[in-house]
Amino acid sequence: MRWVNAMLQKVGVRITRTPRTGVPEGCVFFSGDYASWNEAMQDSKGYDDPSILEKVRDAALQVKMGKAEYERDSVLFDRIEYSWPVLAALLWTAANNEGKLSVLDFGGSLGTSYFQNRKFLGTLPHVRWGVVEQPHFIEIGKRDFQDDRLMFFPTIEDAMVNIEPRVALLSGVLQCLDDPYGWLNQILQHELETVIVDVFPVLEGESDRLTVEHVPSSIYEASYPAWFFNKDKFLGFVRGRGYELVEEFEAYVGDTLYLSDGKRGRDVGFVFRRRDA
Repeated sequence: MRWVNAMLQKVGVRITRTPRTGVPEGCVFFSGDYASWNEAMQDSKGYDDPSILEKVRDAALQVKMGKAEYERDSVLFDRIEYSWPVLAALLWTAANNEGKLSVLDFGGSLGTSYFQNRKFLGTLPHVRWGVVEQPHFIEIGKRDFQDDRLMFFPTIEDAMVNIEPRVALLSGVLQCLDDPYGWLNQILQHELETVIVDVFPVLEGESDRLTVEHVPSSIYEASYPAWFFNKDKFLGFVRGRGYELVEEFEAYVGDTLYLSDGKRGRDVGFVFRRRDA
């Protein structure tokens, strides 16, 4: 949801700030410093409302059928905003594998990143894009979106067996997990050639911090736990599992995350490569 703030600025919406926190009115913001996931959940309204999934499905179908260019979090756009470093890393991996690309898209919704990049991936001789998601997303994904390139799996292991991915994409997902390092470790232990992390929130000079993210009602009314990460700790974790950092970049969704205590975070991205690949 971080892209909402950048979008408001791009379309010229006048942004005013609340005097106590400096958070722009109508923008996504983050509150709290929680000791546990359960504690943050108690202060959240949740992301599992069926109406939210239905909005995402309807928007994604518009993109699939060519009636809209791009969808993110149920909002339609008339032009695609690319994460060029992500696309470059995908094509780089394909180039190193005779034009073949097989992707484990962890937390990939109904194929948002696949549809975002399919124009450039369409001429590759072999594409297998496997989304691993929650059960209700998998059900709709298989029914309405799955084809010979885009597929949906309930577990990481199912994706590994069925499409043998060479690259993992984690875009805007680690901060939404109760145990982000545990889930990341599950992926890294499969020793994929390339790991791409995008829309990853960091808070400079702070330890990992658990907050609640508040979504403006103009999109849909929801709030849910969301992590901010210490960048050095995260990089050390990935390097310690056999990967080297190829590139760091600013996320395409915008560069400012507003916390209600006045602090500011930012979204970044990383491309990692297995040292023995």
